[in-house]
Amino acid sequence: MKKKKNWMQKQSKWLYNKIVREKATPEYIARGWAIGMFYGCLIPFGLQLVCSIPTAFLLKGSKIGASVGTFLTNPVSIFFIYPVQCWFGGKLIGRELSYERVDASMRHVLSHEGPWYETYRVLAAEGLDIILAFFAGGALLTLIMTPITYFVVLSITKRYRAMKEKKSMA
Repeated sequence: MKKKKNWMQKQSKWLYNKIVREKATPEYIARGWAIGMFYGCLIPFGLQLVCSIPTAFLLKGSKIGASVGTFLTNPVSIFFIYPVQCWFGGKLIGRELSYERVDASMRHVLSHEGPWYETYRVLAAEGLDIILAFFAGGALLTLIMTPITYFVVLSITKRYRAMKEKKSMA
């Protein structure tokens, strides 16, 4: 009897296939994914693709990776990531922001209904402390996740291609 895959396994397999099957050099692919992760961590939800795609063109990185790489922050994960990011950012800028305040502010901003660009007005109304904390925390997350993403994607791609080449020679 075949074991049924859960949602997380299916998503991981999809992501893996998206990375390794792109027709480009491993460095090109890894660069694009790192660009996507960079903007996924640093720029607020809604503007990430606007930044990541042109950067991928400028830095000669995978446009697929630059797009999909931003999905670290998505409508599900931002309710966890953004409050934690702001809380850490508050510590970095020397502001004591309670997790509860940050969480409430982020939920207020993210629950705003209306055009996406009005969300930035709502965020601004939450105060400069929250905005500065968001970007400081995002910068920290970017410094950690961007190089990790680059080297993991590079490694996965090279390993897959070596395995594929070895199979074709056999």
